Amino acid sequence: MSSLELIRLFLAVAEHRSFTLAARRLDVSPTAVSKGVRALEAKHGVTLFTRTTRSVALTDAGVSLLAALKPAVGQIEDAFSALAQFQSRPAGRLRITAPRAFGFLLARVLVPRMRAAYPEIGFDLSLDDGLVDLVAAGFDAGIRLGQSVAQDMVAIRLSRPLAWSIVASPGYFAEHGEPANPHALLQHRAIRYRFTTSGILPPWTFRDGDSASGTEYQLEPEAALSANDTRMIAELARQGLGIACLPDLEIDDDLRQGRLVRVLAAFLPATSGLYLYFPMRSQHQPKMRALIDEASRLAGEGLLDAQSP
Repeated sequence: MSSLELIRLFLAVAEHRSFTLAARRLDVSPTAVSKGVRALEAKHGVTLFTRTTRSVALTDAGVSLLAALKPAVGQIEDAFSALAQFQSRPAGRLRITAPRAFGFLLARVLVPRMRAAYPEIGFDLSLDDGLVDLVAAGFDAGIRLGQSVAQDMVAIRLSRPLAWSIVASPGYFAEHGEPANPHALLQHRAIRYRFTTSGILPPWTFRDGDSASGTEYQLEPEAALSANDTRMIAELARQGLGIACLPDLEIDDDLRQGRLVRVLAAFLPATSGLYLYFPMRSQHQPKMRALIDEASRLAGEGLLDAQSP
């Protein structure tokens, strides 16, 4: 195999942590993938993966190689994608990341409109609640809350500001009482969101008083439970295991049906809306211009204002 083919094999195995899944993605046999990885390891005299009968993991050498190769391969792919400007219509694949709670916006609105307008554009969609480095992870664009977008990215607003709520089950409040103010949360059992990669638990943000001009501050209730998925957090709250801070679009039905009860609404500021973000250097690719233009049109029509699915 050529060096580029071996790199493709290595990146596929590193991404999926599986020789079988990598083979399926590349449309080759698992044996070919295994032989290719062994050839790459033998060529450079290092072990890139540790293998057991149930798992595949990167060694330190593999982690180092992955960090160096992913951005470089992304630049190579972008260079070939740029050739699409010589075609009459945008083409290629768009790799987009979004939080799980907002994935329905892609599935219901943006992707169908894009596919109808630009059938030559394909999509690789990834739902991940954590912060994502687009360049390092090989994505063309992402959708995130405005405050989560890195300053070196180009960002386009997609939706109105989003509302969040402090909630728990009726049974939890019956047993422990409702907090009279945000600081009272420090005496309660909290169910906190945890970023997947860093393990950081983002603080909960509140506002003094009930006016939009109130001073904002943050609290970090002790996490009796934590999870890296808002759907899991909502289920734990429904089970009466603590108080959670969740986006309203995740729990609208729970609030209507009384499975969860909202408290401290006057102390919660609205967060920024959703934004499409991407590296500045990529916006001139025809496929990216098509995505930017279509997303801007949908946002202007209010079709991307986040509402529960």
